[in-house]
Amino acid sequence: MTIQTMASSVNHAPVRGTFLPFNQPDIQQEEIDEVVDTLRSGWITTGPKTKEFERRFAEYIGARHAIAVNSCTGGLHVALAAAGIGPGDEVIVPTMTFCSTANVAVLLGATPVIVDVEPDTLNIAPRSLQAAITSKTKAVIPVHLYGHPCDMDRIRQIARAHRLLVIEDAAHAVAAEWCGQRIGILGHATAFSFYAIKNLTTAEGGMITTNDDEYAAKMRVLTLHGISHDAWKRYTSEGSWYYEVVAPGFKYNLTDLQSSLGLHQLARLEAMTQRRSELAARYDAGLGGLAEIELPAVRSGVRHAWHLYAIRLRLERLKINRAAFIECLRSEGIGTSVHFIPLHRQPYYRDRFGFVPSDFPVADAAYERLISLPLYTRMTERDVDDVIEAVRRIVDRNRR
Repeated sequence: MTIQTMASSVNHAPVRGTFLPFNQPDIQQEEIDEVVDTLRSGWITTGPKTKEFERRFAEYIGARHAIAVNSCTGGLHVALAAAGIGPGDEVIVPTMTFCSTANVAVLLGATPVIVDVEPDTLNIAPRSLQAAITSKTKAVIPVHLYGHPCDMDRIRQIARAHRLLVIEDAAHAVAAEWCGQRIGILGHATAFSFYAIKNLTTAEGGMITTNDDEYAAKMRVLTLHGISHDAWKRYTSEGSWYYEVVAPGFKYNLTDLQSSLGLHQLARLEAMTQRRSELAARYDAGLGGLAEIELPAVRSGVRHAWHLYAIRLRLERLKINRAAFIECLRSEGIGTSVHFIPLHRQPYYRDRFGFVPSDFPVADAAYERLISLPLYTRMTERDVDDVIEAVRRIVDRNRR
């Protein structure tokens, strides 16, 4: 038995008697009533409630257009496709992200160029972006990791100089702001996620925002088989049986059932974002004195959406590694996760491009130390305090 295994097997009463899940959606009676109303309406797929959700979301973001889709992945795919990205093109993405950010480029026949991140936020490093640009580079996808905005001033400056498309991956960043501007209007297009555990959920779903009228029209057509505009109306009194396929599109539409959730989630988004910020501040206060823990960075001039609260272990000060620390938290009744296993460590990208960890020193060093602690609006102050106590217990038992 290794010292790391031994450290996690100490007998004691756990902090919690009932397990605290890593995340849970915050669904209230208004959402339930709206879903029931949709079921009774006879219109359950894409229809008037989805159109209303799009309108309200665009208004909230401050964008001219919002296009509802089945996922952030679908949104990124559509945004690249509508821009004509394809074989021979390169799309720059950070290694610290979920696989879909790069997968969508591969699916279009383009090459994802994976780059390292900044040490504090783990967002795409502008210096790495600049160094990766070639004559084949057509787009960059900055990922607002954990809900902390990327350095959009520098990214847009580089993109303008090289005539690159900027498609923001805001899967974590609904309600986030960069220098007083909402994420969703800073790039050519922005894709949001409304997955089950996201800050705003429609169970599955997403949204694309843009201020470009022509680009929006192309993306809207591609979200539903490439059928001409307003195809969803063909089963209403305003519609016609006749339709035209003007492009080979996708089946990426959002349904009215899902939009029923989104309408009320959006109405509560500011309150939920404030709650997340309060819980994150409670974590900061409770864990800030631990030399063995590095807290999440928050730069000045940003509004953090606090989708995730990701700490980093200072392993040189501990007798256990990250895996053992997570197991100790589980034994204390605390659910956790890791965000993310970097792209350069994923077998497909590692083997295709021949990556080794030293190619991405910042992201790789951070990955070994990352743990995402529970953070969601259904948590109570006591829940947060339990997590803090559990982390402190583990550190106390295992510090060098």
